[in-house]
Amino acid sequence: MLELRDLQLLTALARHQHFAKAAEDCGMSQPAFSMRIRNLEDRLGVSIVRRGNRFQGLTGEGEMLVSRGRILLEEAKALEQEIAAARGQVTGTLDLGVVPTATSFAARLVTRLRQAHPHVLTRINVMSSATIQQRLLAGTIDAGLTYADSIEQTVVRRLALYDECYVLMAAPDLVHGHETEITWAKAAELPLGLLDQSMQNRRILDWIFAEQGVKPTVVSESNGFMSAIVMAREGQLATILPEALADALGPLEGTRILRLVEPNPARPICLATIQRQSELSTVRALKAVVDAFAQ
Repeated sequence: MLELRDLQLLTALARHQHFAKAAEDCGMSQPAFSMRIRNLEDRLGVSIVRRGNRFQGLTGEGEMLVSRGRILLEEAKALEQEIAAARGQVTGTLDLGVVPTATSFAARLVTRLRQAHPHVLTRINVMSSATIQQRLLAGTIDAGLTYADSIEQTVVRRLALYDECYVLMAAPDLVHGHETEITWAKAAELPLGLLDQSMQNRRILDWIFAEQGVKPTVVSESNGFMSAIVMAREGQLATILPEALADALGPLEGTRILRLVEPNPARPICLATIQRQSELSTVRALKAVVDAFAQ
Protein backbone atom coordinates (compact mmCIF):
# COMPACT_ATOMS: atom_id res chain seq x y z
CA MET A 1 0.00 0.00 0.00
CA LEU A 2 1.18 3.52 -0.77
CA GLU A 3 2.31 5.58 2.20
CA LEU A 4 2.12 9.35 2.48
CA ARG A 5 5.89 9.41 2.94
CA ASP A 6 6.31 7.75 -0.48
CA LEU A 7 4.19 10.50 -2.02
CA GLN A 8 6.19 13.19 -0.24
CA LEU A 9 9.40 11.79 -1.73
CA LEU A 10 7.92 11.59 -5.22
CA THR A 11 6.58 15.15 -5.17
CA ALA A 12 9.96 16.39 -3.93
CA LEU A 13 11.67 14.55 -6.80
CA ALA A 14 9.21 16.04 -9.30
CA ARG A 15 9.84 19.51 -7.87
CA HIS A 16 13.64 19.39 -7.79
CA GLN A 17 14.21 17.10 -10.81
CA HIS A 18 17.32 15.90 -8.99
CA PHE A 19 17.81 12.97 -6.59
CA ALA A 20 20.36 14.64 -4.29
CA LYS A 21 18.38 17.88 -3.94
CA ALA A 22 15.13 16.01 -3.36
CA ALA A 23 16.77 13.79 -0.75
CA GLU A 24 18.19 16.83 1.07
CA ASP A 25 14.76 18.51 1.02
CA CYS A 26 13.26 15.38 2.61
CA GLY A 27 15.97 15.08 5.25
CA MET A 28 17.40 11.83 3.87
CA SER A 29 20.67 10.62 2.39
CA GLN A 30 20.61 10.16 -1.38
CA PRO A 31 21.19 6.35 -1.18
CA ALA A 32 18.29 5.94 1.27
CA PHE A 33 16.07 8.17 -0.90
CA SER A 34 16.91 6.25 -4.08
CA MET A 35 16.38 2.90 -2.36
CA ARG A 36 12.92 3.94 -1.16
CA ILE A 37 11.94 4.96 -4.69
CA ARG A 38 13.28 1.60 -6.00
CA ASN A 39 11.33 -0.29 -3.34
CA LEU A 40 8.17 1.61 -4.32
CA GLU A 41 8.66 0.66 -7.96
CA ASP A 42 9.12 -3.00 -6.99
CA ARG A 43 6.02 -2.90 -4.81
CA LEU A 44 3.87 -1.36 -7.54
CA GLY A 45 5.43 -3.35 -10.38
CA VAL A 46 6.01 -0.25 -12.57
CA SER A 47 8.86 2.10 -13.40
CA ILE A 48 8.37 5.53 -11.88
CA VAL A 49 11.64 7.20 -12.86
CA ARG A 50 13.36 7.35 -16.26
CA ARG A 51 17.00 6.65 -15.46
CA GLY A 52 20.25 7.27 -17.27
CA ASN A 53 23.54 8.79 -16.15
CA ARG A 54 21.36 11.32 -14.34
CA PHE A 55 17.69 11.91 -13.55
CA GLN A 56 15.75 12.09 -16.85
CA GLY A 57 12.24 12.70 -15.56
CA LEU A 58 9.27 10.63 -14.47
CA THR A 59 7.49 7.98 -16.50
CA GLY A 60 3.80 8.31 -17.32
CA GLU A 61 2.99 6.21 -14.25
CA GLY A 62 5.27 8.42 -12.17
CA GLU A 63 3.56 11.60 -13.40
CA MET A 64 0.17 10.08 -12.55
CA LEU A 65 1.35 9.19 -9.04
CA VAL A 66 2.68 12.70 -8.46
CA SER A 67 -0.51 14.35 -9.77
CA ARG A 68 -2.81 12.24 -7.59
CA GLY A 69 -0.33 12.23 -4.73
CA ARG A 70 -0.32 16.02 -4.44
CA ILE A 71 -4.08 15.96 -3.97
CA LEU A 72 -3.81 13.29 -1.27
CA LEU A 73 -1.04 15.19 0.53
CA GLU A 74 -3.09 18.39 0.46
CA GLU A 75 -6.11 16.54 1.85
CA ALA A 76 -3.98 14.97 4.59
CA LYS A 77 -2.57 18.37 5.54
CA ALA A 78 -6.07 19.87 5.59
CA LEU A 79 -7.33 16.98 7.75
CA GLU A 80 -4.55 17.44 10.29
CA GLN A 81 -5.32 21.14 10.54
CA GLU A 82 -9.08 20.53 10.82
CA ILE A 83 -8.53 18.11 13.70
CA ALA A 84 -6.52 20.78 15.50
CA ALA A 85 -9.15 23.42 14.66
CA ALA A 86 -11.85 21.18 16.16
CA ARG A 87 -9.98 21.52 19.46
CA GLY A 88 -10.23 25.29 19.09
CA GLN A 89 -6.65 25.79 17.92
CA VAL A 90 -5.40 26.80 14.49
CA THR A 91 -2.02 25.17 14.05
CA GLY A 92 0.29 23.91 11.33
CA THR A 93 2.66 25.35 8.73
CA LEU A 94 1.68 28.02 6.21
CA ASP A 95 3.94 28.21 3.16
CA LEU A 96 3.65 31.67 1.66
CA GLY A 97 5.17 32.72 -1.68
CA VAL A 98 5.88 36.47 -1.87
CA VAL A 99 7.15 38.69 -4.67
CA PRO A 100 10.11 40.80 -3.42
CA THR A 101 8.13 44.04 -3.55
CA ALA A 102 5.50 42.69 -1.14
CA THR A 103 7.83 41.42 1.61
CA SER A 104 7.10 44.30 4.00
CA PHE A 105 3.34 43.80 3.67
CA ALA A 106 3.84 40.05 4.13
CA ALA A 107 5.76 40.71 7.35
CA ARG A 108 2.85 42.77 8.69
CA LEU A 109 0.39 40.02 7.76
CA VAL A 110 2.47 37.34 9.44
CA THR A 111 2.82 39.46 12.59
CA ARG A 112 -0.96 39.77 12.87
CA LEU A 113 -1.46 36.10 12.06
CA ARG A 114 1.02 35.19 14.79
CA GLN A 115 -0.83 37.42 17.28
CA ALA A 116 -4.15 35.74 16.47
CA HIS A 117 -2.82 32.19 16.12
CA PRO A 118 0.52 31.73 17.91
CA HIS A 119 0.78 28.04 16.96
CA VAL A 120 0.96 28.69 13.21
CA LEU A 121 4.45 28.58 11.69
CA THR A 122 4.67 30.75 8.57
CA ARG A 123 7.42 30.22 6.02
CA ILE A 124 7.92 33.24 3.75
CA ASN A 125 9.45 32.23 0.41
CA VAL A 126 10.55 35.20 -1.72
CA MET A 127 10.19 34.36 -5.41
CA SER A 128 9.07 35.69 -8.78
CA SER A 129 5.40 35.99 -9.73
CA ALA A 130 5.84 33.21 -12.32
CA THR A 131 7.28 30.88 -9.68
CA ILE A 132 4.42 31.69 -7.31
CA GLN A 133 1.89 30.61 -9.92
CA GLN A 134 3.84 27.42 -10.73
CA ARG A 135 4.18 26.45 -7.09
CA LEU A 136 0.55 27.25 -6.29
CA LEU A 137 -0.54 24.93 -9.08
CA ALA A 138 1.96 22.29 -7.94
CA GLY A 139 0.67 22.54 -4.37
CA THR A 140 4.09 23.34 -2.87
CA ILE A 141 2.98 26.67 -1.40
CA ASP A 142 -0.36 27.42 0.26
CA ALA A 143 -0.82 31.04 -0.78
CA GLY A 144 0.96 33.83 -2.65
CA LEU A 145 1.31 37.59 -2.39
CA THR A 146 1.75 38.58 -6.02
CA TYR A 147 0.65 40.84 -8.86
CA ALA A 148 -3.06 40.35 -9.54
CA ASP A 149 -2.63 40.58 -13.31
CA SER A 150 0.11 37.93 -13.43
CA ILE A 151 -1.80 35.05 -11.85
CA GLU A 152 -3.97 32.43 -13.56
CA GLN A 153 -7.63 33.14 -12.73
CA THR A 154 -9.36 29.88 -13.60
CA VAL A 155 -8.18 27.83 -10.61
CA VAL A 156 -6.89 30.59 -8.32
CA ARG A 157 -8.85 32.83 -5.99
CA ARG A 158 -7.57 36.41 -5.80
CA LEU A 159 -8.16 38.68 -2.82
CA ALA A 160 -7.22 42.33 -3.42
CA LEU A 161 -4.66 43.74 -0.97
CA TYR A 162 -3.31 47.13 -2.11
CA ASP A 163 -1.96 49.07 -5.09
CA GLU A 164 1.81 49.12 -5.51
CA CYS A 165 3.23 52.63 -6.09
CA TYR A 166 6.88 53.59 -6.51
CA VAL A 167 9.47 55.93 -4.99
CA LEU A 168 13.13 56.68 -5.66
CA MET A 169 15.76 56.22 -2.93
CA ALA A 170 19.06 58.03 -3.41
CA ALA A 171 21.81 59.91 -1.62
CA PRO A 172 21.07 63.67 -1.42
CA ASP A 173 23.91 64.55 -3.81
CA LEU A 174 22.41 62.40 -6.57
CA VAL A 175 19.04 64.16 -6.43
CA HIS A 176 20.17 67.72 -5.75
CA GLY A 177 17.49 70.16 -6.90
CA HIS A 178 14.61 67.77 -6.36
CA GLU A 179 12.61 68.39 -3.21
CA THR A 180 9.85 65.78 -2.82
CA GLU A 181 9.38 64.25 -6.26
CA ILE A 182 11.18 63.34 -9.46
CA THR A 183 9.94 62.38 -12.91
CA TRP A 184 10.58 58.95 -14.37
CA ALA A 185 12.49 60.61 -17.21
CA LYS A 186 14.90 62.28 -14.76
CA ALA A 187 15.21 59.08 -12.73
CA ALA A 188 16.29 57.25 -15.90
CA GLU A 189 19.37 59.49 -16.10
CA LEU A 190 20.62 58.39 -12.68
CA PRO A 191 22.78 55.28 -12.08
CA LEU A 192 20.18 52.75 -10.94
CA GLY A 193 20.23 49.48 -9.03
CA LEU A 194 17.12 47.45 -9.89
CA LEU A 195 15.78 43.93 -9.60
CA ASP A 196 16.87 41.60 -12.39
CA GLN A 197 14.65 40.93 -15.39
CA SER A 198 13.33 37.62 -14.06
CA MET A 199 11.24 39.68 -11.64
CA GLN A 200 7.85 41.11 -12.54
CA ASN A 201 8.68 44.37 -10.77
CA ARG A 202 11.63 44.95 -13.12
CA ARG A 203 9.47 44.27 -16.16
CA ILE A 204 6.91 46.77 -14.85
CA LEU A 205 9.59 49.44 -14.37
CA ASP A 206 11.06 48.81 -17.82
CA TRP A 207 7.57 49.18 -19.31
CA ILE A 208 7.03 52.51 -17.48
CA PHE A 209 10.37 53.87 -18.70
CA ALA A 210 9.64 52.70 -22.24
CA GLU A 211 6.25 54.44 -22.16
CA GLN A 212 8.13 57.68 -21.44
CA GLY A 213 10.50 57.04 -24.34
CA VAL A 214 13.57 56.75 -22.10
CA LYS A 215 16.00 53.97 -21.22
CA PRO A 216 17.14 53.64 -17.59
CA THR A 217 20.83 53.71 -16.70
CA VAL A 218 21.03 50.36 -14.90
CA VAL A 219 24.42 49.75 -13.27
CA SER A 220 23.45 46.94 -10.87
CA GLU A 221 20.89 44.10 -10.83
CA SER A 222 19.84 41.71 -8.09
CA ASN A 223 16.98 39.36 -7.19
CA GLY A 224 16.38 41.33 -3.96
CA PHE A 225 16.45 44.93 -2.75
CA MET A 226 19.09 44.79 -0.01
CA SER A 227 22.22 45.33 -2.12
CA ALA A 228 20.67 48.28 -3.96
CA ILE A 229 19.56 49.88 -0.68
CA VAL A 230 23.07 49.54 0.78
CA MET A 231 24.66 51.05 -2.36
CA ALA A 232 22.10 53.86 -2.33
CA ARG A 233 23.09 54.70 1.25
CA GLU A 234 26.75 54.76 0.15
CA GLY A 235 25.91 57.21 -2.63
CA GLN A 236 26.86 54.85 -5.45
CA LEU A 237 23.46 54.69 -7.12
CA ALA A 238 19.73 55.26 -6.77
CA THR A 239 17.09 52.58 -6.57
CA ILE A 240 13.34 52.35 -7.11
CA LEU A 241 11.31 50.80 -4.30
CA PRO A 242 7.64 50.07 -3.71
CA GLU A 243 6.27 52.84 -1.51
CA ALA A 244 5.08 50.23 1.03
CA LEU A 245 8.64 48.95 1.47
CA ALA A 246 10.09 52.46 1.84
CA ASP A 247 7.45 53.25 4.49
CA ALA A 248 8.28 50.04 6.37
CA LEU A 249 12.01 50.83 6.35
CA GLY A 250 11.46 54.37 7.60
CA PRO A 251 14.07 57.15 7.22
CA LEU A 252 17.52 55.77 6.39
CA GLU A 253 20.50 57.94 7.19
CA GLY A 254 22.25 59.16 4.06
CA THR A 255 19.25 58.77 1.76
CA ARG A 256 16.25 60.69 0.54
CA ILE A 257 12.93 59.33 -0.71
CA LEU A 258 11.27 61.06 -3.68
CA ARG A 259 7.88 60.26 -5.19
CA LEU A 260 8.08 59.19 -8.82
CA VAL A 261 5.71 61.22 -10.99
CA GLU A 262 4.74 61.76 -14.61
CA PRO A 263 3.24 59.19 -14.68
CA ASN A 264 1.88 57.91 -11.34
CA PRO A 265 1.39 54.19 -12.02
CA ALA A 266 -0.03 51.65 -9.58
CA ARG A 267 -0.16 47.86 -9.86
CA PRO A 268 -2.60 45.76 -7.79
CA ILE A 269 -1.15 43.22 -5.35
CA CYS A 270 -3.36 40.31 -4.28
CA LEU A 271 -3.46 37.26 -2.05
CA ALA A 272 -3.70 34.24 -4.36
CA THR A 273 -4.88 30.81 -3.24
CA ILE A 274 -5.85 27.64 -5.08
CA GLN A 275 -9.52 26.68 -5.17
CA ARG A 276 -9.56 23.52 -3.04
CA GLN A 277 -12.40 21.32 -1.91
CA SER A 278 -10.98 21.45 1.63
CA GLU A 279 -9.35 24.79 2.40
CA LEU A 280 -6.54 24.73 4.94
CA SER A 281 -7.44 26.26 8.29
CA THR A 282 -4.17 28.23 8.16
CA VAL A 283 -5.23 29.77 4.85
CA ARG A 284 -8.66 30.65 6.27
CA ALA A 285 -6.92 32.28 9.22
CA LEU A 286 -4.68 34.29 6.87
CA LYS A 287 -7.71 35.49 4.89
CA ALA A 288 -9.36 36.59 8.14
CA VAL A 289 -6.27 38.68 8.92
CA VAL A 290 -6.45 40.23 5.43
CA ASP A 291 -10.14 41.06 6.00
CA ALA A 292 -9.22 42.74 9.30
CA PHE A 293 -6.62 44.87 7.44
CA ALA A 294 -9.33 46.13 5.11
CA GLN A 295 -11.60 47.28 7.96
